[in-house]
Amino acid sequence: MDTPVRGIAPLLKVIQEKFECANNLHYDINQITTACGAKQILFNALFATLDPGDEVIIPAPCWVSYPDMVRLAGGSPVVISCSEADGFKLTPEAFEKHITPRTRWLILNSPSNPTGAVYTGDELRALAEVLRNHPHIMVLADDIYEKLVYGEAKFATIAAVAPWVYDRTLTVNGVSKANAMTGWRLDYGAGPADLINAMNNIRVRPPPIPVDLPIWAVEAIGGDQSHLPGLVKQYAARRDLVVRKLNEAYGVRCGAPDGTCYVFASCEGLIGRRAPSGQVLKTDDDVAMFLLENAGVAVVPGSGFLMSPYFRISYASSEAELAEACDRIIAACQGLVQEDAA
Repeated sequence: MDTPVRGIAPLLKVIQEKFECANNLHYDINQITTACGAKQILFNALFATLDPGDEVIIPAPCWVSYPDMVRLAGGSPVVISCSEADGFKLTPEAFEKHITPRTRWLILNSPSNPTGAVYTGDELRALAEVLRNHPHIMVLADDIYEKLVYGEAKFATIAAVAPWVYDRTLTVNGVSKANAMTGWRLDYGAGPADLINAMNNIRVRPPPIPVDLPIWAVEAIGGDQSHLPGLVKQYAARRDLVVRKLNEAYGVRCGAPDGTCYVFASCEGLIGRRAPSGQVLKTDDDVAMFLLENAGVAVVPGSGFLMSPYFRISYASSEAELAEACDRIIAACQGLVQEDAA
């Protein structure tokens, strides 16, 4: 079924109401668009705005697509490594240091994939203070994991807590994560009307989608949200299990993330160890392959997210599956100790 490029009217209306009620952000309907996933929203924004040589600041660890999307749009990704000591978050000092006259965007992903880091309102305001002196820079706020936040952490989005950057912020969100609709590929963004217009013009025609999908999305965004507290509680329990067990593994260190469904564990203590095969583990890629071959567990090396030596594990599985996977990791890492002793 062909639908309007920006989305059907009932869907745009519930997105508008969601931003108003949940985020204290007011957008007119012409400031909102939908697309085949959050990545398409980001992709269209970059293609609509970047000229060759324009720079996009990306705090790392980061989602793997960000730098490549910038390059595809003709821009230059400027990756800033954010240390574990800083909670894997961009500091105002590091941000200011990397700004140039060609800086066009700052990409912020909170809660973050892969680290689960959640920026506080004060941290976002501090970054926005830097932007006061650089009116040529826009902010791309990837908030797709908004609902998956745990404990005392509170979700905040920069356009709401720093109103002076509202007019140059594209806020991206959707139904993919908290509503378990990842495969359906329908997410949304809101920002300046001229930017949204340019993004819609890039697409020209909407993608083919199941006839009922927009109606399902209306219900997912505007309907009963009573499932969310139970979902978040379940994810928090899985997170705690994975963090506890990974910290029992030789050479692995893992903090408890404040959001998403991922942990980002340090494997620095495994680097330089010799596997039973005789191979010396030199990188987190080697560690990931070692765990796949010796534990039957797939993890994603931190190099893919531009931060080493770490690996990411998703805890979007049952507690039984997660416990077994972690036990296998513990056993495989213990085998490295025995190999060294030999």
